[in-house]
Amino acid sequence: MFESTIWALLPAFIAIVLALKTKEVYLSLFFGIISGALLISEFNLLMATEIIFDTMIQSIRSDGSIGILIFLILLGIIVCLISKSGASIAYANWVQKKLKTKRSVLGATFALGTIIFIDDYFNCLTVGSVMKDITDSYNISRAKLAYIIDSTAAPICIIAPISSWAAAVSGYTSGDGFTLFLMTIPFNLYALLTIIMVIYVIVKDKNYGVMEESEKKAQLIKPSTIQYEETKAKIYDLLLPILFLIVSSVVTMLYTGGFFDGVDFVSAFAACDAPTALVLASFYTLCFIFVLYIPRKIISYKTFAENIPEGFKTMVPAICILALAWTLGSIVSEGLNAGVFVSNFMMQANIPYTILPATLFVCAMLLAFSTGTSWGTFGILIPIATSIFLETDIMLVICIASILAGAVCGDHISPISDTTIMASAGAQCDHIEHVESQLPYALLVAAASFIGFIVAGFTLNVYLTFASALLSLVIIVSIYNKINCK
Repeated sequence: MFESTIWALLPAFIAIVLALKTKEVYLSLFFGIISGALLISEFNLLMATEIIFDTMIQSIRSDGSIGILIFLILLGIIVCLISKSGASIAYANWVQKKLKTKRSVLGATFALGTIIFIDDYFNCLTVGSVMKDITDSYNISRAKLAYIIDSTAAPICIIAPISSWAAAVSGYTSGDGFTLFLMTIPFNLYALLTIIMVIYVIVKDKNYGVMEESEKKAQLIKPSTIQYEETKAKIYDLLLPILFLIVSSVVTMLYTGGFFDGVDFVSAFAACDAPTALVLASFYTLCFIFVLYIPRKIISYKTFAENIPEGFKTMVPAICILALAWTLGSIVSEGLNAGVFVSNFMMQANIPYTILPATLFVCAMLLAFSTGTSWGTFGILIPIATSIFLETDIMLVICIASILAGAVCGDHISPISDTTIMASAGAQCDHIEHVESQLPYALLVAAASFIGFIVAGFTLNVYLTFASALLSLVIIVSIYNKINCK
């Protein structure tokens, strides 16, 4: 009755509105789940209850979700151990000797985010754990830290050829998916413009809306006193585990893709099992930390053991939100077939090819925003684009790029997105504060990207497309600045 209709989007709408209104993300997600289950069961309360927990169990079991949760736990333990060792203090002492301004610290945060491009979860949690104390000492709000983390997670991963996102996108396309993915990179306007926007925000220290309030509150807090504290740990006690995790993540991704069994590099990366690879990499990193710290008495054996449950505890809020978000996403996309509704709408609309990229961008953005999953959006909309155009058609490249851009944008602004949740967790920022403070920046970039995709549909030219999008961003931001000044 309610499947594959506009009603399929109601549970996500309820969850998002309640989360923004009440600031209580757990109950908001759960009320969204309840409403979806009631729609599926046609308001049979007993059946709805069964659907809720069956879906929750299946969503946690499927698609590598268990692997992601184990990875989060192991990464939480790694972060706790690094923090307990004093390595973060050693790094902070060094940074504060080298970086003297707020702008340089934010620049270092951005640089670290762009370097860690393998996986968005890995990016969010690692950058947050490394830079949190340092940004605190410069009275930088957690909201701004979360914004920079989130803007260098999915937007960087979606244009990085060697990443779990590249592998996922390649899997959704037909033929030579990896080559097609590479061709979409210069047309991925939202990702490219988001990076430019972050640089602008850092250089000009632009704070809009809730972000301005968060920054003012941060200025009133006494700076942390982490600088120049005594510690046995050295800078490399922080850097080596992170480097080891990055390298081991690449190696284990290649391993799960069959590289060591003779599969070529590109194919192995495209076929990798990212959740399993991240679990293996984080476990090996934990072993590496044990060997690095214990013999040198950076921490004791007892302290190492005590930080295992402590690391688990730090990830409990993120795990709870993820479990609820995955359940809601499954109910919306699989139980109520929201993707079928969007797909049917697209197929029946008879949209002119010239405005198809811009239309797909908006549809992908709304779908990812509603379901909280960009990867799910890829799976729904990319097959539509590939069924319309030939594999060699430049319009196919532009349409897939617009889908990727829209999905990342929707994921970026959605309160129920796992990447947004991870950015909040990494920065240890209030989740709803992060969502609200990030929204103006993301929407400004989305507006410029929309104009760029209109130009792309008419010209099919990457240079004119990017130039028009960039010019649009400059004009839109200038107008917004003038309005804000009044």
